[in-house]
Amino acid sequence: MTTIAERIIQAKSRVANAARSADRNAEEITLLAVSKTKPADDIRAAFEAGQSDFGENYLQEALDKIDQLQDLPLTWHFIGPLQSNKTRPVAEHFAWVHSIDRLKIAQRLSEQRPDTLPPLNLCLQVNISGEQSKSGVQPENLWQLAAEVAALPRVRLRGLMAIPAASNDDRQQRQAFAQMCELFIELQRHHPHIDTLSMGMSGDLEAAIAEGSTLVRLGTALFGARQ
Repeated sequence: MTTIAERIIQAKSRVANAARSADRNAEEITLLAVSKTKPADDIRAAFEAGQSDFGENYLQEALDKIDQLQDLPLTWHFIGPLQSNKTRPVAEHFAWVHSIDRLKIAQRLSEQRPDTLPPLNLCLQVNISGEQSKSGVQPENLWQLAAEVAALPRVRLRGLMAIPAASNDDRQQRQAFAQMCELFIELQRHHPHIDTLSMGMSGDLEAAIAEGSTLVRLGTALFGARQ
């Protein structure tokens, strides 16, 4: 049976190979371990194998694990949909939120971020495939939301996130990621400090990296199938 440490080595090799094929530097690409539904012991094993960034979707589960693992210098990313009545614990315990799709959520995070912590890093989630079932701002509304979020105190606009419609077709995968990269480059013209394009998962990281992803979110590839 493959260990978590071995899977992390394999995943980093995939990222390095994808970066090389795209004539990019693998060190520009962050590997985010999606640890939702996985126990704290698995996260500890991943940390011991050199992984420090972890993504969680479910707030109470995440808070339990943050408490159990407070002895480790981990960077916690909230990557799931966020309701307005749950923003305070996210503002208090996470370093990143990848799923901002409306101003109200960003405003609450800004108001509730403790002064004792660094600014909370925010990515705007874009519904790039126009799926009814997915969260995310529509591309045409992105510019106004970005301007409003960038003006808030105690948070920092870092970039964009997307989960394109699932496809086994490499051409379709790359098309959606290429559209995201175009939006990202355009956004950088107005906000030169942004540096994060969060896209690509276990099944499509190669296509995402080929089209400019700077952060890939891997769960199954690192921890095995979810229960």
